[in-house]
Amino acid sequence: MNIRLDTHSHTLASEHAYSTILENAKSAAERGLDLLAITDHASQMSDAPHIAHFVNYGILDKTLYGVEMLYGAEIDIIDFDGNVSMEPGLRRKMDLCIASFHAIILAAGSRKENTRAYLQAMQQEGVAIIGHPDDSNIPVDYEALVREAKQTGVLLEVNNASFKHRYRQDAAENTKTMLALCEQYGVSTSIGSDAHFAPAVGEFGLAVAVLEEARFPKELVINLDVGRFREFIAKRK
Repeated sequence: MNIRLDTHSHTLASEHAYSTILENAKSAAERGLDLLAITDHASQMSDAPHIAHFVNYGILDKTLYGVEMLYGAEIDIIDFDGNVSMEPGLRRKMDLCIASFHAIILAAGSRKENTRAYLQAMQQEGVAIIGHPDDSNIPVDYEALVREAKQTGVLLEVNNASFKHRYRQDAAENTKTMLALCEQYGVSTSIGSDAHFAPAVGEFGLAVAVLEEARFPKELVINLDVGRFREFIAKRK
C-alpha cells in the first residue's frame, strides 16, 4: 500500500511529544511522503500549547524538505453534546481539524452517550477526521458512527499508534468492525501515525496490517492520493 501522506502528527508544542516541526518534516521526507499534517493538541490538557501557537501558523513554510505541510489541530470532544475545544473562528483557519475523544478530558460515558458525542462532533464546523475511535474503554455504536460519517463526509481514522498503546483496548478488533461497516456504506478512512516523536512520522505498518487483514478496499483509503486529500479538505472548509 503506497501511502503518500500522514494526516496526524504532534510536535513538542504538545509537551508530551518530543520533536520539532522541522524534525517531523525531515522524517516525512526520509520516508518518501508527499504531505504531512501537523495536528498539535488544541486541548484542555495542561500541557497543550497556548492558543497563540495556532493563531501564528501563518508564519510557517508550506513546504519543508520537499514535503507539503498542513498545519492544524487535534481538538477534544469536551461533552456528550459533541462540543469541541476550539472555537469556530479559529477552526476555520486551520488546514485540518481532527476531533478526538480523550478520557483524560471527558470521562467515558455509556455507549449511547459516547456515540452521541461522536455524532454531534462530526457536525461541528471544520471537523474533517474523527481520531482513533477504536478504544473499548470508550464504547461506541460503530454502525451509527459510520452512517453519520457517510452523511457528513467526515473521515474515520485508522490510528497506527492505537495498535501499540496498551491503554487503548481492543483497538485492532474494533477497527476491523469499523472497517467492515465503512466498506458496507462506502465510507473513506484516513491513516494517521499519531506520531509524538519524529521517527514515528509516516509509520503505518501496524495500521496497514489491520487494513490488509480486513481486506479493506484501497479506494476507500484517502492517504494514497494527495490530490484527492486536497479536494476532501477543500470541501470541509
